[in-house]
Amino acid sequence: MDRCAVYPGTFDPITFGHADLVRRALSLFDRLIVAVGTDSSKEPTFNTEERVEMARRALEDLGSSVTVSAFDGLLVDFAREQGAQAIIRGLRAVSDFEYEFQLASMNRQLAPELESIFLTPAKEYAFVSSSLVKEVAALGGEVGHFVPDGVKRMLMNKLRSA
Repeated sequence: MDRCAVYPGTFDPITFGHADLVRRALSLFDRLIVAVGTDSSKEPTFNTEERVEMARRALEDLGSSVTVSAFDGLLVDFAREQGAQAIIRGLRAVSDFEYEFQLASMNRQLAPELESIFLTPAKEYAFVSSSLVKEVAALGGEVGHFVPDGVKRMLMNKLRSA
């Protein structure tokens, strides 16, 4: 049986922490779909197409077992359409847990056949968030330790044009 999971997020931009979770999830599943959300209350720096492209480039070394797709609407509907059995979520700190627990509980009510799986990143990425990366970059700091080179270039170009 093909074991498939969906890893949703805004990925604005994708970081090494995200990529670490993708690698960890691949040890548990045959296929992983990185689902870039288009319908968000957040105001992303990058448009959907840019975020999808960044994620594809950042994860291309993982081969065909990882795909990147944009999605709109309910995550559980997207996961069902993809034939997924699980939703992957990352936990960086205890403070993430309460919100993630609420999401997992709602998803279980909407789609009891989908399991929520929480993964923690490697310790060197536990503090990295897309928001912090953007803030550091905007203030002129070096972000090459947190994002792939292609993402860094896109981020710096976006900040220069803003």
